[in-house]
Amino acid sequence: MRIKYQHTPRGSTARDFPQNQRPISWGLIGLLVCLSVGIPLWAQGGDRNLKLAQTGNQFLSVGTDARTGALAGAGTALDLGANALFYNPAALANLETGLDIALNRNNWIADISHQSISVAINPFEGRFGIIGITFFDVDYGECLGTMVWPNDQGFIDTGPFYPTALAAGLGYARRLTDRFAAGGQVKYVAQYLGDVLHPADASIEIRRYSSDILAYDFGTLYRTPFRNLVFAMSVRNFSEEATYVRESFQLPLTFTIGASVDLFELLAWQNMEQQLRLSLDASHPRSHPEIMNLGAEYRLLDYLALRVGYQTNTDEYGISAGFGIELPRFAFDYAFTPAIHFVDIQRFTLRFYL
Repeated sequence: MRIKYQHTPRGSTARDFPQNQRPISWGLIGLLVCLSVGIPLWAQGGDRNLKLAQTGNQFLSVGTDARTGALAGAGTALDLGANALFYNPAALANLETGLDIALNRNNWIADISHQSISVAINPFEGRFGIIGITFFDVDYGECLGTMVWPNDQGFIDTGPFYPTALAAGLGYARRLTDRFAAGGQVKYVAQYLGDVLHPADASIEIRRYSSDILAYDFGTLYRTPFRNLVFAMSVRNFSEEATYVRESFQLPLTFTIGASVDLFELLAWQNMEQQLRLSLDASHPRSHPEIMNLGAEYRLLDYLALRVGYQTNTDEYGISAGFGIELPRFAFDYAFTPAIHFVDIQRFTLRFYL
């Protein structure tokens, strides 16, 4: 369902938000937050000695929402319903239905699959904010274990094992004015990489390779008065270091600035039956050079959506595409991303509204 933006939140009047006071002040606050957080992080990008690919729990960097996947990940400034918690928690505040449920599946590379569910609850028509719950599960499939051994091969088989990973989150977002929203999420992140056998002096020592940690996401979203142009900012996977046995590592902290606009509205072409929304994300991951995500979504009669996207500065994939079909209280989205060396990536999303 295309979420329609209202200039005045439900349960409020125009007197609650004077145009010459609160919207402008909160907009300035949002801009200052973006600058204060973004400038230091983006400044690190100029450091050529900055270590990359030094993070763990990389599944947190993979999106499962099919709509955003078709747009090459450019979803920070979009209204994604319950799935907004995976990209920018602030966009959750624009939910207009009482309940939004999204089921996602991502057929990832190397026979890895991601399953996720997100639920958003709007108990009082947004007057006290929106509550969201997410669950993200990773299936790595079957792996074969080995152990160093003094034989001709130098190792022995220890049998199959099944690594897993998950993230469960609780989020909250609220419109602070009719144009500015903020939100956040706290999530429990865990990963299990199997029980590894280590030869000791006179026995075999079993070490369990697992970790768990709390991580935090937060973001802001500001709708400008200029033809519904939207600016947004998000910080995802902020946490302390996680530890496997003795070694510590960081989570894939990612800072993103995004923007979106309806091109038809920007050109003053008022067409209620069609929409062409352009979205742009500029991301600075901790484990990768800066990435630009570009997406375009064409909607017809609010029932059919065609999408295409492109991601820069990647070696494995760049172009993505997909479509969406929307019916009353139900929507289906599909995304396809061709890969160069691995299998092609496919994403599926089912959404239900009440």
